[in-house]
Amino acid sequence: MSQKAKELVERFNGLNNELISFVEKCSDEDWKKVVSGEGWTIGVVMRHIAGAHFGLLLDFAKDIVAGNTLPEMSMDQIDKMNAKHAQDHANCTKDEVLNMLHKNGSSLAEFVNGLDDEGLAKTAHFSLAGSDINTKQLIKIIIHGGTEHLTNIKATVS
Repeated sequence: MSQKAKELVERFNGLNNELISFVEKCSDEDWKKVVSGEGWTIGVVMRHIAGAHFGLLLDFAKDIVAGNTLPEMSMDQIDKMNAKHAQDHANCTKDEVLNMLHKNGSSLAEFVNGLDDEGLAKTAHFSLAGSDINTKQLIKIIIHGGTEHLTNIKATVS
C-alpha cells in the first residue's frame, strides 16, 4: 500500500467510525428529524452516505482502476435517484444503516488499502465534474461528501 493510500484509509476510517458512533448514539426521535441541508431525515441521509457514497461511488473508483468508462450522468439524474432513494428508504432503521456502514465501509477501506500510487493516479472521464478524475480525487470526494452530510446532521441535533 502506498503512503497516499494509507493516509486516505486513515481519513476514511475516521469518518466511518464517527458515522457509526453517531448512529449508535442517535435517539429514535433524532433519527426522524429532517436535515435542513438535504431535506431528508437523519436516517435517510445516513443511509445515503452508506449506500451512495460508500457503495456506488466505490464502484466508480473500482471502474477507474480497472480502466472502465464511468457512466454518463447529469445532476438531474442524480437528484432523481436521490429523491427515489429517500422515498424508498424513508423508514430505514439504525440497524440497517449500521450494517451498511460496516459492510460498505470495510469494502471501501479494503479497496483503498490495496491501491498503489499507480492505481490512485488512474483516470476516467467523470461527467458530473465535466472532466477527467483520478481514483485519489474520487476517494477524496467520497470522504468530503460524507463529512459535509455529517456536519449538516450534527447541526440538526445541536
